[in-house]
Amino acid sequence: MGNRVLIADDDESILWVLKRFFVDKGFDVAEVRDGKAAFRMLRGGDFSLAVMDIRMPAKDGLSVLKALKRGNDHHIPVIVMTAQATMNNAIEAMKSGAFDYITKPFDLDELEVMADKAVEYRKLKGEVSILKDRLKERWERDTVLIGKSRAIQEIFKTVGRVAAKDVTVLIQGESGTGKELLAKLIHINSHRSEGPFVALNTAAIPKDLMESELFGFEKGAFTGAMEVRKGKFELADGGTLFLDEIGDMSLELQGKLLRAVQEREFYVLGGKKPTRVDVRIVAATNQDLEKAVEENRFREDLLYRLNVITIKIPPLKSRKEDIPLLIDYFLKRFREEMGMEPKEISPKAMDALKRYSWPGNVRELENILRRATLLSRNPVLSVDDLALPSRKENGESIEVMISRKLKEFVDKIGLREGQELYGTVIPFMERPLIKLLLKRTGGNQLRTAALLGINRNTLRKKIKELGIDIKDLV
Repeated sequence: MGNRVLIADDDESILWVLKRFFVDKGFDVAEVRDGKAAFRMLRGGDFSLAVMDIRMPAKDGLSVLKALKRGNDHHIPVIVMTAQATMNNAIEAMKSGAFDYITKPFDLDELEVMADKAVEYRKLKGEVSILKDRLKERWERDTVLIGKSRAIQEIFKTVGRVAAKDVTVLIQGESGTGKELLAKLIHINSHRSEGPFVALNTAAIPKDLMESELFGFEKGAFTGAMEVRKGKFELADGGTLFLDEIGDMSLELQGKLLRAVQEREFYVLGGKKPTRVDVRIVAATNQDLEKAVEENRFREDLLYRLNVITIKIPPLKSRKEDIPLLIDYFLKRFREEMGMEPKEISPKAMDALKRYSWPGNVRELENILRRATLLSRNPVLSVDDLALPSRKENGESIEVMISRKLKEFVDKIGLREGQELYGTVIPFMERPLIKLLLKRTGGNQLRTAALLGINRNTLRKKIKELGIDIKDLV
């Protein structure tokens, strides 16, 4: 389909000139002589461009623009014409949403440049809209909370009731139950779905960096602040800010967060004036915040602000009837993501998955199935393929065993300032894990990265940093 243009003017000579001009450029041309007709045509037609006079009978051009803008129909670029080249006309036209502005008598060469830019803008905007729709479809497809249990069905009902209400929501649940997934579900079912969804895990950010992460900083606000940087509150403007593990935030910062939640404004580090934002807060925790309040680890007034609506996600071990549904969902998703042959679960493997205690909840189930799908060559996954985490004879879990070994190590070396234990211990934990998986995959870095849940470039960087020689492993 070719380009279409709508010409709106009550001057017959202008209509004749413009129609001839656009026909010569290969446009299909529609013409109207008053503002009401222009509005009706722009609302109902698929035009690449409109050229419209400000002064017309029935409804002037600026009123048409404003009406289109109010109705969210202003997707067609409009070039406004006027015989009065006043400052007010120009400013009002652009404020009302005009693509550009031209005065009579106009130069056709100038109009041609404007028209070409407008058509290109319309095309690019259409392409961006298609990409956004595809991205939204994919995000909605991946943002699925699976379950038929009574607890999950109640959560669905709650989301349906509160998503559009724009109230603050507090999500409670163990690690790995899907708290961020639920926050995204609330976001995409709200009127903010076209806005950003910004997530911040407060437990993963050092305390001295948390304020700048939340509120941003001005250049020169502190040593190393070489540029202006927006914080998560500002990045989430018009959308949803998800604050995970809120119970780990320091009391000092909780006070600043309380002001931001109450007033919808905050001070950027080094800033002189408050910054206002329109943000919905969804917070999450795996802690008992009421107990934290009693122990003076969490502000009571902040808790009241956050738990306007509280949603509790049950652990996987208490809703085992959902496990077959989750398995079916994950295996289908892995097949699509990896382009692999479909996998099934043997009856014995299904029984083992139902009996397992799932300390890591749904996240652990996903990781176990992903690993089995990647490593097993069998179309039906067995108990051996699942390689469920084993426990020592005394019932000690892997996490407890690692904690015990770390305690022995720390007790042995003692604690003193300047040790930088994080940088010392983490490589000793990462190196054997990466080496083990590289050996199991025959040195296949793509499969190893997938098993670790990181991208290939990150794996390559870690292999280099940790001094791992792949040739020794295969």
